[in-house]
Order: sequence, then structure tokens, then C-alpha cells
Amino acid sequence: MSPSESGRKENRSDSDKRPLSLARYEARVGFFFILPWLLGFVLLKLIPLLTALGFSFTNFNMLEPEKVRFVGLANYVYFWGDEMAGASLFGSIGYFLLTVPLELVIALALAAVFSSERLRARSLLRTLVFMPSILSAIAIFFIWSGLTTPNSGWLDRLILKPLNLPSSVGMGSFLLMITLWSVGPGFLILLGAMQGINKELYEAARVDGAGPLTRFFSITIPLISPAIFFTLVVNLTGAFGGSVLLDRGVTFRQVFSPMENYINYTMFSLSRLGYASALTWVMFLATMTLTVLLFQSARRWVYFPEEAACESL
Repeated sequence: MSPSESGRKENRSDSDKRPLSLARYEARVGFFFILPWLLGFVLLKLIPLLTALGFSFTNFNMLEPEKVRFVGLANYVYFWGDEMAGASLFGSIGYFLLTVPLELVIALALAAVFSSERLRARSLLRTLVFMPSILSAIAIFFIWSGLTTPNSGWLDRLILKPLNLPSSVGMGSFLLMITLWSVGPGFLILLGAMQGINKELYEAARVDGAGPLTRFFSITIPLISPAIFFTLVVNLTGAFGGSVLLDRGVTFRQVFSPMENYINYTMFSLSRLGYASALTWVMFLATMTLTVLLFQSARRWVYFPEEAACESL
């Protein structure tokens, strides 16, 4: 073998090692970046979740921990006969079906208005729309209760009574108010998706004679469907007491999911940790079932540019 050939092989081996070492370095750096999240997920999510699964097969009572014993599926069997648990679960589903579509429609309408180039002072108005979302839910509770309390609220005193109108609905409209005040995160997500649409598509549709509604439903909605899908999934878990787009200071005694309220009552008022853990897993399975159904339906109405590009090839 000539010296030139051996030198070429050495250069090739060195060039092969450099990308590999760079890839290892990037992998290590990336791992260190996600390490805090991994630790938080394992310590605060995975371990408590598996612990709750273990407790769900026991009759663990926090006031009498020495009497704990394995009961198998007894807690899950008891759930089927617990009318309060069933009502709470369907109440959470009803809360999702009521608030999430309403919040989505309002967020879509606001995003459509703010994406218009004719709107002036968009930065200021966008900030004002988002500001209520960062207020504490407890503050919203006191503001709304002081405004709509029947016979003594500000709305009754200043407007309804002088006009001889019926008294306000009181706290029955509080959930609606929370929905209207929490559209900020979803509004920003949908607004960002709308602003990312190529303007040439609208110009071409306008040249073809498409009106504003036709452009909105035929171009805007399909192209921002991934953002709509993401908002639906997150709001679904939030309706069942899971993650939310923005935590606004809701304590465990002031949650709006009936199922989560019942779990908190069972755990902290009745001290039945075993049954509360079983209820938690029932709610988790219900949420996962609805999420899987939502993902299955996404194939029919969500537009994924990557899949469309692959199909075109």
C-alpha cells in the first residue's frame, strides 16, 4: 500500500469520527437541557401516578394507615355503584362539551378579527384581550360575585333594579365568565397560526371571486386545524382537571371539574386515599379514551402539511 493511499484512509477515518463525536456532543447537551423536565416528570408525575395505582388496590385510610390491606379491584367495583362518582364524571364531560367549544369559537372569532390588517392598535388590543387570562381565578370569583349577586350585586343595583328588570343569574353564570376570561392563551395560539398563512393564498382566492366567509372556511380553518386540534386536546385535559394552557391560581378547593372536586372531597374530607386513587385512575382512563377518540378523528379534519407533502410525492 502506498503512503498516499494510507493517508487517504486516515483522513476518511478522521472525517467519519468527527460527525459522530459532534452528534454525541449534541446529544449530551440536549439531554442536559431536558434533564430538569425529566426529573420533574419522574418525581412529580410518574412516581405519584404509579403510587396512586398501587393505593387504588388497597383500602388505605389516611386516619388509620395501620389498617391498610389489599382489596384488589374492590374500589373499582364500588365506583360502578357510586352515584355521586358517576354524576361527577359525566359532569366533567358536560363541562368539557359546554365550555371548550364556546371558548374555541370565541378564540377563533377574536383571532380572525386581530389578523385583519385594517385593525389599528393591534398590539395594545391584543394585550388587553390577554390580560384577564393572567388574573387569579379567585380574583375573578370575587369580582364576578360582587357584580352579579342577586339583589345586592352592582349589576342589580345600578342597572337592573332602576330599569325594573329581573335579578341577575348570580353565580350560575360564573363558569361562562371563566370561559370568556380564559380565551387568551388559545386566542394567541390561533392568532399565530393565522398570521403564518401565506398571504398569496388569500390573494389568489380573492382573484377567483371568493368572499371573506369562503376564504375563512376554505383556507383559514383547514390551514390552522393543527392549532385548533392542539387547543382542543389541552382544553380537554384541563376540563378534567389536568394541564391547562395557563394556570391562573386555582387552588385544589376551587377547581371547576366536578370529578376532581369529588376526588378532593373523598381524599381530604373522607380520608379515603385508596378509593380516591381509584377515582383518579378512572378519570385518567376517561380522559385518555376521549383523547384517543380525538386523535382518531384528527385524520379526517386536521391538515398536516408533512403528510400532504408525502402523499404528493
